[in-house]
Amino acid sequence: MDLKDKIMVITGASSGIGRATARRLNQAGVKFVLNARSKDKLEDLAAELDSAVCVVGDMIDPETPQQILDKAFSEFGRVDIVFNNAGVMQIGTIDEADIELLCEMVRLNFESVVRMSYLALRPMKKQGSGFLINSSSLAGLKAFPEIGAYNGTKFAVEALTDSLRMELAGTGVKVTAIEPGRTKTELFNHWPEEKKFKPENGLIEADDIARCLEFILVQPQEVLIPRLLVVPARQER
Repeated sequence: MDLKDKIMVITGASSGIGRATARRLNQAGVKFVLNARSKDKLEDLAAELDSAVCVVGDMIDPETPQQILDKAFSEFGRVDIVFNNAGVMQIGTIDEADIELLCEMVRLNFESVVRMSYLALRPMKKQGSGFLINSSSLAGLKAFPEIGAYNGTKFAVEALTDSLRMELAGTGVKVTAIEPGRTKTELFNHWPEEKKFKPENGLIEADDIARCLEFILVQPQEVLIPRLLVVPARQER
């Protein structure tokens, strides 16, 4: 795919992998519809980019995905790429975990992905082209203690993504999952200090994921990378 002048939606764009992706793909000539909850951070990022509009909103709100797509069509007339990136990671043992926060995470990490995926893929299928990238994780491939609900959301994203990929084979629309390992983002800021990943044990930068995402997108039309796992070279598990 030639990325110049492609219209890309990024959810959770104000920090981490979403922000890094916008900055990197801006150099390739992509135009953006950016979403996040933080108005100030989102507008600061948009000001850095050559062509970007913002939709401030929480992806947990069922109305937000349609609002984002409406903005894309009103400003640019189409959507070429959707990156379902917004997400959180709640941790805790069975005894410690806040069940309401876990359920809120399920709504953001999976329900919002379902809504945005189906809403975006319908016009993409009609136009005969498009690319959906869902943010999964190493935790969508193997389970870890104390993140059972998070594991569940990412396993669900893997299944959804693969099913949609098969359904849309031959339509000109591609669907894939990016699966980051330990990445230096704000996702872990709220974790207890003793549980945070340490750089000496292996951490990659958000831009490392953005570079891999660009690699997925620029493949020829007849080539699809259905999933891409990206981990630090020093990550043991």
